[in-house]
Parts: sequence; C-alpha cells; structure tokens
Amino acid sequence: MINIKDKTVADLVSDNIKTANVFKKHGIDFCCGGRISIEKACEKKGLDYATVVSELFQVRVVKSEIEDYNNWDLDKLIDYIIKVHHSYVLEAIPLIIQYSDKVAKVHGHHYEEVVKINELFHTVAEELLQHMQKEEKILFPYILDLVKADNDDLILSSAPFGSVQNPIQMMNKEHETAGNILKEISNLANSYTPPDEACNTFRALYASLEEFEQDLHLHIHLENNILFPKSIALESKMIKA
Repeated sequence: MINIKDKTVADLVSDNIKTANVFKKHGIDFCCGGRISIEKACEKKGLDYATVVSELFQVRVVKSEIEDYNNWDLDKLIDYIIKVHHSYVLEAIPLIIQYSDKVAKVHGHHYEEVVKINELFHTVAEELLQHMQKEEKILFPYILDLVKADNDDLILSSAPFGSVQNPIQMMNKEHETAGNILKEISNLANSYTPPDEACNTFRALYASLEEFEQDLHLHIHLENNILFPKSIALESKMIKA
C-alpha cells in the first residue's frame, strides 16, 4: 500500500515507476518539478485530488527488477543510464535532426512552428551532448569512486570540484533547461499531433520527438530523484566516517 500524503511526486515514481504513467496522463511533471506533494501538483493543474489518488492506488504494486531503480546500487544505475539513456540520445539526435531539417525546409513556409521546432531541437541536442560528456567524464567517475571507496573501506581523495553537490547542482540546472525546451517543442507541436495532411516525414518527426521527450523524462528522473540524492548522501557518510 502506498502512503500518498507523505510522498512527493518524485518519491512516488522512485518507489514505483509505473506511477509515472498516471502523472504523465495528467500532465504532472515527475522529473524536474517532482519535488512537491501530490495534492499541490493536483492543485497547480486544476485536477481532482481524489481522482488522481484513486488512479495511483490502482497502479500495480508488483515491480520487476528493471523497474525497481530505487533499490539498485549506484554503479549499476550509472551503467544503466549510460547504456540505455545516453546511448538512446546519441542514436536519436542525428535521426531527429534529419527529419527536423527536412520538415522545416519543405513545410516551414506553411507551418511556421516547424521552423522554430527545428531551431529548438538543434539547441537542446547540442546542450544534451555536452551535458552527457560532463556526466560521463567528470561526475559519474567520481560517484563510482565514492562507491568503490565505500565498498572497500578506502579513504577517498578530494575531488577538484569540491563536494559532489557542485556538479550535481549544475546538472540539475541543465536538466531543467532541457526539459523546458522539450516542453516548448511539445506546445508548438500541439502535443505532437501532426496536421491531418502531414506527410510521413512530418509524422515521423513528431513521433520521434514525443519518444525523445518521454525518454528524457525518465532519464532525468533517474538522475535527479535517485542517483544524485543518493550520491550526496554517500559522500556525506564518507566524510563523516
């Protein structure tokens, strides 16, 4: 039984990833803006709190290992983020840019929004590529060193950036920026609903953008609400020890 009142949106999704589907259905942000109560989130969206809670209780409590991210070791979670989400972003960006460039060129005179969508996606793509490099080259290796030092009872050398909270704060800001850009793209794309007369490339672009945004939401959730808080807690424990 899930205790709704004592949990934030992010907490609930961390406990059971299946609840993300309920929040997504109602337009409730569970990644960057997830650190508020369910009641507050409903209030902001003008939703009936009792209805949303009822839907959350209907979510199956049984979780498979692949969904139980909150109980994974941090090294396993980092490996999953890189192999699943970072790899997806690297593969998806070139394809979406091809679609976006073509749709903007061919249909931009009639649908001005696709020109702006193209500009925004180029921006977020560049920012995400740089962002993931910083994670893989700087932040993640330090977190892995924390895990190893804790497991082997070793003394950890101080990081050049000071506390792990410093790069995490930067990553959180960059996540928020990327999320806001994708939200703007979604609004321009009418929640990824192509015009009735849209060609297949136009439809493929919107479908790919929607998939990209969905993946980014889970990607950011895993980092903001699970990996980062646990890394901060682990470093704090190591310092006190």
